Amino acid sequence: MVDRIKHDAPVLVIGLGRFGAATAGQLDRLGREVLAIDDNDGLVQKWSERITHTVQADARNIDALRQIGAGEFSIAVVAVGSSIEASVLITANLVDLKVPQIWAKAISKSHGKILERIGANHVIYPEAEAGERVAHLVSGRMLDFIEFDDDFALVKMYPPKPIRGKNLTESGVRSRHNITVVGVKSPGKPFTYATEKTVVTDHDIIIVSGTSSDIEKFSALE
Repeated sequence: MVDRIKHDAPVLVIGLGRFGAATAGQLDRLGREVLAIDDNDGLVQKWSERITHTVQADARNIDALRQIGAGEFSIAVVAVGSSIEASVLITANLVDLKVPQIWAKAISKSHGKILERIGANHVIYPEAEAGERVAHLVSGRMLDFIEFDDDFALVKMYPPKPIRGKNLTESGVRSRHNITVVGVKSPGKPFTYATEKTVVTDHDIIIVSGTSSDIEKFSALE
């Protein structure tokens, strides 16, 4: 289904709280056509100058969604999270309107399970994911952290001392630490792919991949 949806397809964003507004605003900046709706007129007015299309509508009412053409969208984001009842009802309405790809925000695992069962294709846990990410970053050496479902992670970080001043074969990053250095950025230069001959210096930033636990151990090396 994802393959059949155009990469630049218009997106319907329901809910203009912090998460919804940030999603709609970023999509708008990326050049995507966005229709953002909320039942709160104040929020609609607030974001109308920053998001191209904003409409006041109650998405809990399927007729209101029909009137704004929600069924014509191939992608919708349900950014309503504070009211589980509203979130579930809106998602169910989008399923009934046969919107092919529905992304829905959840505030708990049980909320997420309900959304999945009624037809949400992607469930997002922004607060939990942000908390997990921050927990990894507070150690100080990691600059950015992306974790995937299978415990695989991609991390931007400062290089630990044991690998500095050596090429990646000599430092044994992969053999000793089960970590792959994907790329290196030296001051004033763009990121480049790393090879076994790449020498990491004190001033570099590296991109590494591996399991979350292995990367945690690697980042703690002194």
